[in-house]
Amino acid sequence: MHRRHFLHASAGLGTLALLPGCASFLAQVDTPPNLFRLTPKSTFGDDLMPVTWQLVVDQPYAAAAINSARIALMHNPIQIEYYARANWTDRAPDMIQGLIVESFENSGLISSVGRQSAGLRSNFVLLPEVREFQAEYLNGAPPVAHIRINVKLIAMPDRVIVANESFDAEAQATADTVEDVVVAFDEALGKVLKNLVRWTLITGNQFI
Repeated sequence: MHRRHFLHASAGLGTLALLPGCASFLAQVDTPPNLFRLTPKSTFGDDLMPVTWQLVVDQPYAAAAINSARIALMHNPIQIEYYARANWTDRAPDMIQGLIVESFENSGLISSVGRQSAGLRSNFVLLPEVREFQAEYLNGAPPVAHIRINVKLIAMPDRVIVANESFDAEAQATADTVEDVVVAFDEALGKVLKNLVRWTLITGNQFI
């Protein structure tokens, strides 16, 4: 009796394995996404002066559609989609926070900078909000990487907002492939990071 039950179960599993589409579905599930990362900015012009104050970069706020490791795209202004099998190496806000910190470090113009999560004491907190972070197919291919980050500069320890600014940049991909789109993201983010670092260093000195 037990032997017959075992044979019936084995036959059922064999039938499942041969169902049309099952093999391709399992292959898709098991295939990991390609991972992509962006780079910090390292050049900011020769007209900036070193500062003696310290800065902390807070966790960026982002809407749920952007607060993800998936790479967002738009074919129209009211719908967010994502590239298949292509992810950032981290959630977009976490990646951007790290790149902002690295860009300040690369400037060599600030005595101390770090993430808010490190619990560092500082003269200012920079609070970013990621408003746009997607590839846009609104005017035909190839798409345009569009990035917009708003920031607030907060004086410590009173936590008073002393200034705010918005940084917006676009870069068109050379072709409609994920790899070329990521290169366009890197170009657009580089413009944003350069202007963000310059503005913060110049503005912070006005309130010290």
